[in-house]
Amino acid sequence: MFVALEILGLVAFAASGALAAVRARLDIFGVTVLGITTALGGGIIRDVLLGIQPPTTLRTWPYLAACAATALLVFAFHPQLARLRRAVLLADAVGLGMFATAGTAIALDAGVPAYTACLIGMTTGIGGGALRDVLLREIPLVLRKDIYALAALAGAVLVAAGDALRLPQAPVTLGAAAFVVALRVVALWRRWNAPVPRGTG
Repeated sequence: MFVALEILGLVAFAASGALAAVRARLDIFGVTVLGITTALGGGIIRDVLLGIQPPTTLRTWPYLAACAATALLVFAFHPQLARLRRAVLLADAVGLGMFATAGTAIALDAGVPAYTACLIGMTTGIGGGALRDVLLREIPLVLRKDIYALAALAGAVLVAAGDALRLPQAPVTLGAAAFVVALRVVALWRRWNAPVPRGTG
């Protein structure tokens, strides 16, 4: 189940990165690079911070192949995929939940303090999207008012709390991932946003 959900998250992130590249009118190479970067960036940042060399996703070729194939499909069929915005957003929420919580669990297993594990978990979830926006010369979405990084951090905190209480890791991680997905979906549905300074919109 973990592997299936992780692949789903990778595909969703790759699709979102590739769609952003298409909107920016990049060529086929740029679309593929941006799709792969969006999907794998968070995991690579996590492994670099934890000293895992080479990063896990670069040692597991099916991950890279799935991301590249997704980006190429988006390049070829982007008019049709653009109509599936809700499905892509839902898959993106699943990816966020899985990567944020699994990243936290991996960091805890590596022996880092709980607060460090939470930050690494959040970064795992949001890192690829932030790199995507930087490459497109945009302010990263996670630094704006959208409920995205906060959802990832909430899931990471739940995993860390479960570890502190010595609860079974797999059910806690799945439950925390489900919470992140639910929070992200409800935030999109209700158009919740994090507070911004008054007078700035």
